[in-house]
Amino acid sequence: MRDTAAPVVPRRSAALVWGVALGAYVAAVFHRSSLGVTGVDAADRFDVNAAALATFSVAQLAVYAAMQVPVGVLLDRFGSRRMLIAGGALMVAGQLCFAVATDVPLAVAARVLVGLGDAMTFISVLRIVAFWFPGRRNPLLTQLTGTLGQLGAILGAVPLVALLHAVGWTAAFTVAAAVGATVLLMVVAAVRDTPYRETATGPSPTLASVRRELAVAWATPGTRLGLWTHFVTQFSGAVFALLWGYPFLVQGQGLSPTAAASLLTVMTLATLLSGPVIAHLCARHPYRRSVLVFAITAATAAVWAAVLAWPGRSPGWLLVTLVLVLAVNGPGSVIGFDYARTFNPVTRIGSATGIVNVGGFVASIVLILAVGVVLDLTTPAGRGTPDLAAFRWAFAVQYALWALGAVQVLRWRNAARRRHAAEQALPAPVSLPATP
Repeated sequence: MRDTAAPVVPRRSAALVWGVALGAYVAAVFHRSSLGVTGVDAADRFDVNAAALATFSVAQLAVYAAMQVPVGVLLDRFGSRRMLIAGGALMVAGQLCFAVATDVPLAVAARVLVGLGDAMTFISVLRIVAFWFPGRRNPLLTQLTGTLGQLGAILGAVPLVALLHAVGWTAAFTVAAAVGATVLLMVVAAVRDTPYRETATGPSPTLASVRRELAVAWATPGTRLGLWTHFVTQFSGAVFALLWGYPFLVQGQGLSPTAAASLLTVMTLATLLSGPVIAHLCARHPYRRSVLVFAITAATAAVWAAVLAWPGRSPGWLLVTLVLVLAVNGPGSVIGFDYARTFNPVTRIGSATGIVNVGGFVASIVLILAVGVVLDLTTPAGRGTPDLAAFRWAFAVQYALWALGAVQVLRWRNAARRRHAAEQALPAPVSLPATP
């Protein structure tokens, strides 16, 4: 396999392949977030309470998280193009099932298909970046991929809500499936794994080789630093956007559906703006990436504290501040993938990235379930929807996850620095990654 920075790759070809692959990730985010703004309608359609509604997102995210390591191994074997095609087809099938579902089992199965296809998408695009662009541009393009992908959340907010209320559930999600099918055809036509003639796929892996590669990736302190970085920075913004933010704004804060969807759109737009800033800071100050992680985590916890402690419903400016801070969570979590790229060779990037990607989604699953359970426990008997007090207790669960994640980031940052210092002491000159 060649070094990705070796021969010069035509910029237009690289931009085209990356652009179409990015479109596949935009579609994946759209499918992933389509439940977030339709949660209230879904609860009515399927006649479920908060905890049962949470199972829809949990099923989707659990499959996503569980498949990250297997998908990483498959990605190193089959390449990005095949994985993007398979993932896109699964998400289209999932949205079609969700469109016609009228009972909970079929709805959960539909979200499982969406989660399975989604799991194959983002890390496939990151592998394309590694093969098509020189190493010095990888941090920016990795961050841009994660950031611009959030355009899918914009499509999954106000436009989807408007379409749902205009044409109904089945037609709205059928249109969502059609959008995914269109992007899938573009991937088939334009995406290639590598600009070189040789294939970017690997030999059929044996169980022993898979275990060996995963063990090496897992034993690398930078990989685990990436996992815990993804864990601590992602879950709050992800859970807000994927499921509980919309009900919190409508049922807890008393906003209209349009105003709540608009705030989620503001959150996505702010993500688009903050992503390049985070990427620039990581590229310019690679030794201070963990400082960014701690700053993002502390700011998110502080603003949530203000919202949860505010007497009565929060003022508009505070809710805007909340979504702006949550917007940085997504770009912050991408720092975890930069650690995976920095500390692992390109031949192992699929496995390492898959391990990192588990972190935030495991945290998100825990929080989604916890919020649903706490809402049901604290909602007054006989009340149809949770009140603001119930939402306050539910979102307070986040502080336990932040504490755990911050401790682990500090632990593995120190381990990565010790490994870096030991490698510097080697007598022969070696190529060393930047320290966290």
